[in-house]
Amino acid sequence: MSARTRFVSLAAAATLLAGCYHATIVTGLPAGTTGVHKEWVATWVFGLIPPSEDITSAKECPNGVAKVETQWSFLNGLVHIVTFNIYGPMQVDVTCASSNKMGAVPTGAAVVKVAQGATAEQLKAAFEEASAQSARQGVPVYVTF
Repeated sequence: MSARTRFVSLAAAATLLAGCYHATIVTGLPAGTTGVHKEWVATWVFGLIPPSEDITSAKECPNGVAKVETQWSFLNGLVHIVTFNIYGPMQVDVTCASSNKMGAVPTGAAVVKVAQGATAEQLKAAFEEASAQSARQGVPVYVTF
């Protein structure tokens, strides 16, 4: 096998075996309309050394983060191949949350309300009431603060 054939075979194998990388983290918060988008975040040595720059979303996402996606674009993957995975950029997309609450209580659902600044005894009583009400009615009871 000639050197050229080996090189072409190796390049083709590296391209085919590189694949695409895509990871998504969902926090459970409702998604908003704003976010942070970074197309070129540097990682090193097969991604074992994380990005040196912080992806700060606190200013853009005052209610927290709903979703974080990391992926390699075609160009990111090409750079990984050319640098033999020593240097590897990735794309990061952060979707801000529309609110910092896990979700709204469904309309008509049973609710036990806890006053702001409630004592430990009042919290205990509220959860006991919710538990008893749920057992009686056979439905979920939401405790709100």
